[in-house]
Amino acid sequence: MTTASLPELRRAINNVPSADLPELCIRLARFKKENKELLSYLLFESDDEPEYIRKIKAEIDDHFSELNRNTPYLTKKGIRKTLAFTNQRIRYSGQKRTEVELLIHFCKKFKKEVPFRYNITIKNIYLRQVQRIKKTIGTLHEDLQFDFSEEIKMLE
Repeated sequence: MTTASLPELRRAINNVPSADLPELCIRLARFKKENKELLSYLLFESDDEPEYIRKIKAEIDDHFSELNRNTPYLTKKGIRKTLAFTNQRIRYSGQKRTEVELLIHFCKKFKKEVPFRYNITIKNIYLRQVQRIKKTIGTLHEDLQFDFSEEIKMLE
């Protein structure tokens, strides 16, 4: 079985009767946790983006508080898990401002909680996120660029 392209799927969905769409969405959400999380975001949280950001920041804080700091390997593994969680939530939102806010919060917690001066791998994870923030800030409105650039200076 071959997978249809996105334009083909879009045309097919336009031809489906509107009464059948909720059933298709529920069936899709049943198969993968990520689909269910995205559907939950779209239905319940996309209306209040600041509250969504606040919740995700709290979850990032929880991830960092549970971080295993016994060895650099376990620390790196926990950081990557937290970063994967953050990136997934950023993808759900799809807004550049949300991406910048969550990544800045991630980097602040990272800098505060993890001693990374002596481990190159952990330091590189941090530096890549700072570069990603700078790149994303360039796509925002000028006022937001100024506000976020002040926060970036504190991360460097």
